[in-house]
Amino acid sequence: MDAHGGPKPSKAPLERQPAPVVPASDASTPIAVDETSPRYAGWRVTLVCFIIAVFSWGFGFYGHGIYLAELQRLNGWPASLISGATTLYYLFSAMLVVFVSDAIRRLGLRRFILLGIACFVLSTILLGTVRTPWQLFAAYLVMSFGWAAMSVGAITNILGLWFGRRRGLAISLALTGASSGGIVVIPALVMLIGAYGFATGMAFASCVMAVVLVPLTLACIKAPPSGVARASPASPARLANPPASWTRALALRSFRFWTITVPFALALVAQVGFLVHQIAFLEPVIGRSQAATAVAVTVTMSIIGRVGFGLIIDRLNQRLASAISLVSQAAALLVMARATHAMPLFLACAVFGFSVGNMVTFPALIMQREFEAASFGLLIALSTAIGQFTYALGPGLIGVIRDATGGYTIALVLCAVLELIAAGVVLLRRPPAKPISGSRLT
Repeated sequence: MDAHGGPKPSKAPLERQPAPVVPASDASTPIAVDETSPRYAGWRVTLVCFIIAVFSWGFGFYGHGIYLAELQRLNGWPASLISGATTLYYLFSAMLVVFVSDAIRRLGLRRFILLGIACFVLSTILLGTVRTPWQLFAAYLVMSFGWAAMSVGAITNILGLWFGRRRGLAISLALTGASSGGIVVIPALVMLIGAYGFATGMAFASCVMAVVLVPLTLACIKAPPSGVARASPASPARLANPPASWTRALALRSFRFWTITVPFALALVAQVGFLVHQIAFLEPVIGRSQAATAVAVTVTMSIIGRVGFGLIIDRLNQRLASAISLVSQAAALLVMARATHAMPLFLACAVFGFSVGNMVTFPALIMQREFEAASFGLLIALSTAIGQFTYALGPGLIGVIRDATGGYTIALVLCAVLELIAAGVVLLRRPPAKPISGSRLT
């Protein structure tokens, strides 16, 4: 008789013991899959992903507003040229994001992240030295590799390897670093550039990024043990590893997939476009120092909004919460289009910023609730890439409208309209009562 009271196997019991399928009664083994334990190695990976997000969003997302303003001042280039380079940066990195999960499997987590760090450090140093348009585009081309390896597609894939039931929490915590990047990196860049000039300030900040991230990556980033993070976030842990039933082709024919991807792509066109031009928009109205303060207000509220939603998001209708956030951003943009004084602009930036971080987090949270766990990495990378292809148009579009009209009013109204359309699309499909576990298209 075996330990469960059944007949003892008659042949080669030892051959079955190393198999990757662990019985459900063993699924709570703390060393292997206890994601609630503070000692679980996945939380150290989450912390490193948080710090990676601080630098990647600081330099690769919020920093573009500073680059635009400084390159205009130093070289006299039009906003459409600089923001056009930013657009190509997002477009090219979007192509790379599609294959993030494949690159992680081929290179391994540690080498994948180190490659991203190297690209980011090199590109930010180069940005401080550009004097011709081709150098600007070359620097952004290098940065696109770093952004693909250190932004939302990569972070969600990395944490998807480590977490099952706590995947949503881990992603929310790690991506809080995205909002923190605006608070930590942007004021530091403004101070360094003001004190030492654009080239020296960028070089010093880039060296700090390398000194912080390389040792942390070498010390903490590694592949998870076999059998970790195979369970759905809403179901009991199962260490059996069923093959992913979704493919990219199937996802592209899924209505449910598009009702997640399209609204956040439209929202990020408006959000990225506004954030890249935020300093250039605010500086003539309220001055450079107050414009930098408004950026800090925006990203501070982004952290507050992300953490506040993170505490309750599992109990909310995530699509409805997304729609409310989108409408609030649209209202803030319309106020900014008309405001001419510092106080209403600060308040509007605060309202807009409250949902900035959640626009990055919501797609992953909805995706991990509505699709099976085994397909999460592939689907979120595909959705992120499509969204990035779309929002890459934001900076260039805003720049062209600004140059054509001589101001930002029409551009901000267009951004508000995109946010309202997105709010309607995200409500077209309600999340199912239970996580999807099969492979049927909906």
